[in-house]
Amino acid sequence: MNGHRGFSVLRSEAVGAVRTALVSAENLQLTLKTELSQEEQHLKPHTHTNGGPDETHTKGYCTEVNDDLKEMLESNKESLKLEAMKRIVGLIAKGKNASELFPAVVKNVASKNTELKKLVYVYLVRYAEEQQDLALLSISTFQRALKDPNQLIRASALRVLSSIRVLIIVPIMMLAIKEAASDMSPYVRKTSAHAIQKLYSLDPDQKEHLIEVIEKLLKDKSTLVAGSVVMAFEEVCPDRIDLIHKNYRKLCNLLVDVEEWGQVVIISMLTRYARTQFTSPWKEDSVFDEHSVRAFYESDEEKTRDETEAKAYVMDPDHRLLLRNTKPLLQSRNTAVVMSVAQLYWHLAPKNEVSIVTKSLVRLLRSHREVQYIVLQNIATMSIQRKGMFEPYMKSFYVRSTDATHIKSLKLEILTNLANEANISTILREFQTYVKSQDKQFAAGTIQAIGRCATNISEVTDTCLNGLVLLLSNRDETVVAESVVVIKKLLQTQPTQHSDIIKHMAKLFDNITVPMARASILWLMGEYCERVPKIAPDVLRKMAKSFTSEEDIVKLQTVNLAAKLYLTNSKQTKLLTQYILNLGKYDQNYDIRDRTRFIRQLIVPNDKSGALSKYAHRILLAPKPAPVIQSAYKDRDRYQLGTLSHTINTKASGYLELSDWPAVAPDQSVRNVEVIEPVKEEEEEEEEEGSGSSSSDDSSSSSEESGSDAESSVEKNSSQSSEESDKSSSQSEKSSSESDTEKKKRKTKKPLQKKTVKPTAKDSDSDENRNVAKEARSSSAEESSSDSESDSDTDADSGTEHKKKTKSKAKPKVEVKSNEEVSLLNLDDFTPAPLTQLKSSVLSPSLLGDLEGLCLSNVSSAIQVSGPAFVPEKSHDLLHRMTGKGLSAQYQFPRQPCLYQPTMVSVQISLTNTSDHPLEQIHIGDRSPTGLNIHCFNTIECLEPEASVTVSMGIDFNDSTQAANFQLCTKEDHFSVSIQPAVGELFLPITMTELDFHKEQGKLLGMNESSATITMAAENMTSQPISRPVATVANLGVVPSGQDNVHRFAGKTASSGAVVLVTVELRELSTALITINTEKSVMGSMLLRDLKQALAQA
Repeated sequence: MNGHRGFSVLRSEAVGAVRTALVSAENLQLTLKTELSQEEQHLKPHTHTNGGPDETHTKGYCTEVNDDLKEMLESNKESLKLEAMKRIVGLIAKGKNASELFPAVVKNVASKNTELKKLVYVYLVRYAEEQQDLALLSISTFQRALKDPNQLIRASALRVLSSIRVLIIVPIMMLAIKEAASDMSPYVRKTSAHAIQKLYSLDPDQKEHLIEVIEKLLKDKSTLVAGSVVMAFEEVCPDRIDLIHKNYRKLCNLLVDVEEWGQVVIISMLTRYARTQFTSPWKEDSVFDEHSVRAFYESDEEKTRDETEAKAYVMDPDHRLLLRNTKPLLQSRNTAVVMSVAQLYWHLAPKNEVSIVTKSLVRLLRSHREVQYIVLQNIATMSIQRKGMFEPYMKSFYVRSTDATHIKSLKLEILTNLANEANISTILREFQTYVKSQDKQFAAGTIQAIGRCATNISEVTDTCLNGLVLLLSNRDETVVAESVVVIKKLLQTQPTQHSDIIKHMAKLFDNITVPMARASILWLMGEYCERVPKIAPDVLRKMAKSFTSEEDIVKLQTVNLAAKLYLTNSKQTKLLTQYILNLGKYDQNYDIRDRTRFIRQLIVPNDKSGALSKYAHRILLAPKPAPVIQSAYKDRDRYQLGTLSHTINTKASGYLELSDWPAVAPDQSVRNVEVIEPVKEEEEEEEEEGSGSSSSDDSSSSSEESGSDAESSVEKNSSQSSEESDKSSSQSEKSSSESDTEKKKRKTKKPLQKKTVKPTAKDSDSDENRNVAKEARSSSAEESSSDSESDSDTDADSGTEHKKKTKSKAKPKVEVKSNEEVSLLNLDDFTPAPLTQLKSSVLSPSLLGDLEGLCLSNVSSAIQVSGPAFVPEKSHDLLHRMTGKGLSAQYQFPRQPCLYQPTMVSVQISLTNTSDHPLEQIHIGDRSPTGLNIHCFNTIECLEPEASVTVSMGIDFNDSTQAANFQLCTKEDHFSVSIQPAVGELFLPITMTELDFHKEQGKLLGMNESSATITMAAENMTSQPISRPVATVANLGVVPSGQDNVHRFAGKTASSGAVVLVTVELRELSTALITINTEKSVMGSMLLRDLKQALAQA
């Protein structure tokens, strides 16, 4: 009764508002005609007197066109009116102003022609806000149109009504929105959701009434309405999470069928909702540890206790429902939808599941420049925390010559974030090319990126420094200046080793003109003046000459240099320091004057100095911490990915922050909805009687599809006449009511039982099977746009084959069908397919020898793989007999080409049974990382006590010293073991002539070259003591040399075939220069370190 009374009060307010609007409209109409006639009379003289000839011609032409359109609109023929409205809408589409025609158009708002009325409403929506008084004239017509049989007319009338921004008609709009929210047509209900936002912006006091309408529309089951009402919810009451509880599961299930922009809004809202209702799934990553090995003497009780602790986190079924239903949208053609799903997974999914969005994000990089910019910004933020996600797709971030500067900078940022010991050599090769770019801003950014790589990866610090020093002789000042600044930061990390670089920079000081670069060199001179005692005073002398003409930043560093030299070398620099301090005392810049006075009081003791001058040395020459070169995107993760705030790195208006995960999950029963669900009973009957229920599931899914198809058919046929649209809508209602009655009849045959819909882990699988048809519809429509992703389905099928087999035993009839359908949507495999391993039976040693000559590589034909110069007999422990419960294992590298696959390194394993009982079925189990390519030895069926056996296996280390982790298994136990290769074991020896050696060495200069000088014992300065330690450290071949004091060695990496050249040049005073040339910079640095140690100790 209260609701009915409130509705009648609202209706009476609306009637009063209509009367007020009509009175004001009548007063306007009395003066409207005279004003128009005066304007027409004065139009031509006004244009002739004030305007120029061109302006007059244009205005005259527009006036003629408008007059013609007015005549057509005022004629009695419907065809002329329709043609006039088409022309007017065309003018609006071109950006022309057609507001002068408003009175003539408004007269036709009550036309009986449906097509004409639609065009009039399109015009009124555009100009109703500008011509509010004139629009009020037809407000009664709009109200009548709200009752029109045609759904498009009803929706258009509501759209126009909500576009009139006058407070007088707020009650009318409120009443119209409430009635439209109960309309039979989903299109009208969608329009009412749009009108809610307009009314709220016009009058925020109506918030409570609008929330009631939103709550009603949220219960709507139409996919057409869902996106619009969630948008209204986000605008009006985003903090009312309680309105979402009962509709959460419905929105998750409707998500696949909602239109694209509705999907974006719903996903964003559900992301915020999930962060308040579920516990963090990230805590499980800290519990599980793949590499943990249980102690030999650990009790079973401790083991069970650890397992229960490890399984402490269980994901809420509603949380899993959201992740599962958004996953198919990663194949959407709309980039905004893909980006929304990616940010949802980033903020909500467990860390081991986030990587499935990688391939979809990389696919978006083929889109337009604007899309690339947003996607790359988000990838840059993601790649800082989780490098492994994007490493397989590193080539997608290589810079193209056609890219814009801002795209290049973002790709450069991502490549720097992805750099690690395994791929740094490839990335540095790319950077060498980028430094030569004509885009100077991009070239400077590349130098900064090289500096970041050198800071983060200590193995390539020396290589990067040498490369940057070479850039100091570049002709471009920008490149030189940026190199100086980066070198300064790198030298702060290890200054004791690089006095030569500081001297080299001092020699180039006169040729460098960029102020920042000059200031950086002066700072280095002052900071490390004790390491260059002869050069620093001379630099100060030169600066004293040009002090007055320098920039302010250079002057400040000159004063600092003078002060530091005064403290460390006052004999040579005392007069120079006084001269520079006198110049600074009268400088025009007050900063320099203040700094000069402060320095004078600090370093020159006098009666007024006080106690501070005693600590001058500690103040000016205190050790400074090395600067940390960080990514510009390091702090952007505080904003939600995909938002405007994340893009501009500032909180934008309207931004809603993601809340932290709750420590304890709120009550999940608030999302339970009481409905009668016959599907569950049919499944129970199936388990009891053994009869499949696939037919009933099909019927339920087909009825859902028919319902959604009926809605879409209404939308498609809406352009027809009003009678046809009414007939189709009534038929759809009739069919839906019939289907409801049939369902009720079916349910009365069984005892009616109200069940609470609460998805569990078991139900989620069955829900997924029921929703397969729905997901397949959305993904099949998008397959054509993502052809490159189709190859991942085959690997995904093999990965889930075991699960399907276990399910098929429990439900054989249901799973036969689901096996065929689920394979279409199995998106689990988002990583590149691993290389197929060759079977051991295919390659015999003789066949391998025959095929070696056919190998395609970029190495010249004169360079061939040879036998090892030396094979060390040292073996390494793989498994201790105590840990292995009697099984002992050792491994060594025989340095022979692997028979199983050319890219593999051959490893020999000796297995010994030290127990008193036989060990059965010894084999290789799980391995990590998952993409590791290992050729396992055949299973050893039985190993008797005190018996030993030697087996061989092949491992592709991918040119990395990262350990190969795997499980060595027996029939009863599994033992985690790892093989850690020395860098020298990853090479194959090759033979070449001295000429070929020089030719290959010429290709590998700059950052591809590492060198060091060592001191050796005098008796070791011959060829034999040199070759032996080198061959011991690395599997390299000896290259003939025409010089007695130069020894050369060559090899290539087993995995990629990259050439590795080693030169040992003996010099005077028992010193030797070791030079290594290879494009694998990390391997070169590690090999240099091992060779220095071996030769120094030889």
